[in-house]
Amino acid sequence: MEHKPVCLITGATSGIGEVTARELARRGMHVVIVGRSRERTAATVARIKQATGVEVEPLIADLSSQAGVRSVAETFLQRHTRLDVLVNNAGGFFASRQVTVDGIEMTWALNHMSYFLLTNLLLDVLRASAPARVVNVSSDAHRGGQMRWDDLQFTRGYNGWAAYAQSKLANILFSNELARRLAGSGVTSNALHPGFVATRFAHNNGPFWSGMMALMQRLWGISPEEGAQTSIYLATAPEVATVSGKYFVKSRETTPAPQAQDVNAAARLWAISERMLVSFAPVPQGGAHSPA
Repeated sequence: MEHKPVCLITGATSGIGEVTARELARRGMHVVIVGRSRERTAATVARIKQATGVEVEPLIADLSSQAGVRSVAETFLQRHTRLDVLVNNAGGFFASRQVTVDGIEMTWALNHMSYFLLTNLLLDVLRASAPARVVNVSSDAHRGGQMRWDDLQFTRGYNGWAAYAQSKLANILFSNELARRLAGSGVTSNALHPGFVATRFAHNNGPFWSGMMALMQRLWGISPEEGAQTSIYLATAPEVATVSGKYFVKSRETTPAPQAQDVNAAARLWAISERMLVSFAPVPQGGAHSPA
């Protein structure tokens, strides 16, 4: 009997994450969604059930916390023996500098470290499920980003947009290095820009930012349905089943900024990210510590 493909999506309680979850469930995947709020996640599950008739599986965790990321991986692995698609979608913008429970700057922790840690914790099941896919939601904001190697966490001169752009650049560097390490394994890794999507993005920063973002979204934003198309494409399209280490915009392979193509920077970021893991529980061998 053919297995039902299993897909795990982070940041799936609204916006492009919810649309991606809904459409992959509609296409016959068993979808597991990760949300921070139990109430909002339950509401998302209900909306998807109403729209598709399909039940998606919820997991609750704060992915800015490394313990939260580890709890997602642990619970998922207790319930599932395979993972066909991992969509790293959770992220945020923070106008003022915040620090997580782990002592890590919030933008870096949520937008980059959650991708890095969750993917590595699930690498063994991804390999065992091959062919499998890792889809990393980045942004064209990476084009304005630079890796501040001497101060990745913006302890000096914090700027929300600069921190966000750096994190989105890190998403592509991580995605590319992961693809290199997974070469020949049957597991692919690609990054994407969803477009400027009209969602709740950045509305967590008080009235000024919420108002400004709402205006920009009304003027230039695309719908979550449009924004989710590239994630859905990379998760399902047969023509990209073996494509890896690439960057996509509007479901087309696109050349990212030169700084996102730096293989030495990608390897350096991986090593630094390993050192920033705060728990004593190690990333499994065959994960972050050894190339494929």
